[in-house]
Amino acid sequence: MEASRRDVLKAAAILLVDQWAMSRQFAFADEPTGGPAKDERKVIVVACGGIRRAETFFHSGLENIPHLYGDLLPRSVFYPFIRNAGATSHYNAISSIITGSWQRLDDWGMTAPASPTLFEYLRKRMGLTQDNAWLVSSNKALTNRIGASSVRDFGPRYGANVIFPKQLLINAVIRAASQGHPEHSADRAAMQLELESVLRNADDYEGLGWSISGDESVLDLSMQRSMQQAIEDLVRTNAPVTGDEFTFLVSTEVMRRFAPSLLVITFSDVEVAHFGSYSMHLAGIRTMDRLVYELWNVAQTHPSYSGRTTLFVLPEFGRDFDGSNTNGFFNHRALDDSTSLTWMMCLGEAARSPDVVERPVQHIDICPTIAKLFGIKDLDIPGSPLPGL
Repeated sequence: MEASRRDVLKAAAILLVDQWAMSRQFAFADEPTGGPAKDERKVIVVACGGIRRAETFFHSGLENIPHLYGDLLPRSVFYPFIRNAGATSHYNAISSIITGSWQRLDDWGMTAPASPTLFEYLRKRMGLTQDNAWLVSSNKALTNRIGASSVRDFGPRYGANVIFPKQLLINAVIRAASQGHPEHSADRAAMQLELESVLRNADDYEGLGWSISGDESVLDLSMQRSMQQAIEDLVRTNAPVTGDEFTFLVSTEVMRRFAPSLLVITFSDVEVAHFGSYSMHLAGIRTMDRLVYELWNVAQTHPSYSGRTTLFVLPEFGRDFDGSNTNGFFNHRALDDSTSLTWMMCLGEAARSPDVVERPVQHIDICPTIAKLFGIKDLDIPGSPLPGL
């Protein structure tokens, strides 16, 4: 049954990325037409929500991260002490990471970052197209305005493609399932007919608000059968799937279709902790561990990524300590090392010699480090390039 769930998500990921690819009319008319060749340097950043050291790189947490600890740590440059010295909310944390400056903005993403983003620096300095800069997020708050800052001479003109896969899928399925039916009800037979029509018609997906064309958008018969069988399995079992799993599949489809120079991915299954389920929070950590390992393997085998990719993996922050007046692992509000001190792993092309860098570093050091990997120096930001790379 697990294979069937992944089949349906993978097919949906292909459709959604095709939709994004064919909606290029939103791009600016004077957007640069250049960009790096597909065999040049790639950087992927994976931020994993709020995870404490106690549940990961501590003797009590190693069982939750068998791939990070057993498979990836021995080949990485590992930073056991990286600090989020800014606001420990998701939008502010990611904004700080991709701007190299501590951000204190609206927690729900209603305000653009106050400093230029890494996407903007790369696109303006290197003349990259928008297809070379992507953020795929499991967290809705990160998809409002984080693709570009409001800074003069930067902004949306040099922003990134930003996708919230769950919302795109939810919108499509709800529309297909509820046509002609009262709110909160669905005719499963009608839903299946709608989805089958999506699979069979590669030229006009306007019934779902999609417009797709081109040879790569046409699903072959085996994919159609796989999708239809998976739909039947899901209808019979109501099988649950995770948002991070779908975010991973959309991210790998973006890699396959566009091979972007910079791809930022955020996972957030671990944020089920806000609902008080410690076991589900641990399950989210284990899912993250598995997906990061699978992502690394994709980068090692994909022709555009193999041998030229650097992967950064880190939590956005920790979580409050047990016994705190903020309900411990439920939240990430306390001004304490349990919340602000985390770890980071760097793998691949820039991490040529495995090492453990015990010198304390900061989240805002990631932006100038990645910029330097792309040959961009002298940014006027507080962060400094990381040692060891």
